[in-house]
Amino acid sequence: MSLVPLKWKLYSMYHSWYGILSMRKRPIKGKVFCIGLNKTGTTSWTQAMSDMGYMLGNERAAEVFFDDWVRNDYSRILHFCSSGEAFQDIPFSLSGIYRELYKAFPDGKFILTVRDSAEQWYRSVTRFHAKAWSPGGNCPPTPMDLKRTVYIYRGWPARFCRKVFKTSAEDPYNYESLLKFYERHLEDVTDYFSNKPGSFLMINVAEAGALKKMCGFIGVSYSGGEFPWRNRT
Repeated sequence: MSLVPLKWKLYSMYHSWYGILSMRKRPIKGKVFCIGLNKTGTTSWTQAMSDMGYMLGNERAAEVFFDDWVRNDYSRILHFCSSGEAFQDIPFSLSGIYRELYKAFPDGKFILTVRDSAEQWYRSVTRFHAKAWSPGGNCPPTPMDLKRTVYIYRGWPARFCRKVFKTSAEDPYNYESLLKFYERHLEDVTDYFSNKPGSFLMINVAEAGALKKMCGFIGVSYSGGEFPWRNRT
């Protein structure tokens, strides 16, 4: 039985079909997927893609498919990909989903955004979750914070940590576990795309020249500058 409230199901359905209808009225640029973890510059990446004229899949509408990913059911996620040209964050940042996306869109472009280090990512994600999910400002949020928070539905943050980070309910932000999770994601993605060089790019959006490198990869004219800095924690 789905835990997602009806209002979020309707919200997701509306934006999915709105995007699909809008896509029919524009020339197709091709699919571009940001498969970097949340808090690896994905908001800056999204702004850059929007600035370059790409139609973005609605992020909040796509988050509803988190439980589909948990069940290894990708049908609605793949259908949602018809609603835009560029996609990021949940569910597109989740472990292993890039395999299904590549099978469905072998001509797509896959971009892995990274931070300077796993430790830097850990600090960023825990601070961000503290702002979003801890009323008392605990960093990282406590297990009780996660259980009480309503994000899509009550307890969604606790379920997220268990299913994504594979940590226990008692220690959802275990330092060593999250560092290994970050490194494993990078290793798994780069290994999968090791024989698909034309489909894959790894970038750190904070580095000089990253935007120029991405423009060349996706075949868009580079007009100068660097990635915008968005959603600073």
